[in-house]
Amino acid sequence: MFWIVTAWPGGAEAITFAAISVILFAPRADQAHAGAMGFMVGTGIAAVAASIIRFAVLPHLETFAAFSLAIGLWLVPAGAAAGNWRSGALTYMAAYFVPLLAPENQMSYDAAQFYNAALAILAGIGAAALSFRLLPPLSPEFCARRLLALTLRDLRRLAMGRTFGDWMGHIHGRLSAMPRGAIPLQRAQLLASLSVGSEIVGLRPLARRLGVGTDFEHALAALAEGESSIAIEHLTRLDAALAGNRFAQREVVQARARILTLSEVLLEHADYFDSGALT
Repeated sequence: MFWIVTAWPGGAEAITFAAISVILFAPRADQAHAGAMGFMVGTGIAAVAASIIRFAVLPHLETFAAFSLAIGLWLVPAGAAAGNWRSGALTYMAAYFVPLLAPENQMSYDAAQFYNAALAILAGIGAAALSFRLLPPLSPEFCARRLLALTLRDLRRLAMGRTFGDWMGHIHGRLSAMPRGAIPLQRAQLLASLSVGSEIVGLRPLARRLGVGTDFEHALAALAEGESSIAIEHLTRLDAALAGNRFAQREVVQARARILTLSEVLLEHADYFDSGALT
């Protein structure tokens, strides 16, 4: 609507960079606005440098070597600074210098065209930064609670027999998405879910081979219903039954070790595993 009302020739480019900024920084949640501001500041500095090189330096140069030296005066120190300090603004300051300069075999020194394009880019990035301020992301506390609730739901589905192709990768993705503001207990609960799910995946076929699959499913049913204490009781009886098994000693030891790990994690984080469903 802004583009149509103003009939601005650079409107399409502004919309393009607004979309690029939103796609790049929206996944950063609470860091989205800071990232977009760094993008805008770095690109703005690059635009100033590009205008100086384009209109004050390049008109007096004729050879390719001189052109290379001219742009190197900016690219070399800017690239070195971006590599050493790894700042977002410094990175964009170096990366967007050449697109803004737009070198051609036959250079055009149309100042109005250059400043219109630079303004369009900065306006698009600024609009994205403003959108992150007007529509702030979900709070870290809410995101952490939501990730834990979703993980508990998936764990209960796993206990009920719904398999996951890659449980470890599934939860590792949740761990990487955990916001920086999450408290250590929330991270520990997510790791506990990872451990419990991994033990279930490894213990289920092992229990079937040892002839105690039905007893193990009873423990999983209690876990799926949010009754970790009952699940621990079933696991304790299962461990006692396996202790008297004199056959397949190696598999018995593996099964008992998994049962012990599973029981300890359920006991330590019983409040989490017994909590309600996602609301």
